Amino acid sequence: QRQVILQAFLDHPEEHLSAEDVLAIVRTKVETLGLATVYRTLELFSELSVLHKMDFGDGRSRYEINVASDSHYHHHLVCQTCGTVKEFDDDLLDAVEEAIMKKENFKIVDHQLKFFGFCADCQKKQGKK
Repeated sequence: QRQVILQAFLDHPEEHLSAEDVLAIVRTKVETLGLATVYRTLELFSELSVLHKMDFGDGRSRYEINVASDSHYHHHLVCQTCGTVKEFDDDLLDAVEEAIMKKENFKIVDHQLKFFGFCADCQKKQGKK
């Protein structure tokens, strides 16, 4: 069951999957898999740093495969209408990190940044530009 759950992330590397999303993907392979098992496995993988757990403010934890080569987590653009999450790879906070480390004598090892707004599709549907 754990292998099938991990494979769902390997097969969908650009997606930020919730437990319900994972269950929908793996149910075709393991019909008896339950949501509680998916939740437990996702938490285990998160604790082991296999997956990265994120909160986008929609009441569901989302997960993505953890890429060890990333020196910083990439940032996210979150649509408040449809819930689409898009990755944003430009790291604009290096200068801010440096200033904080010097001013506060605080060693920063990572940061996360989320932008909340409306994706292009939802803007078109709502007549906004």
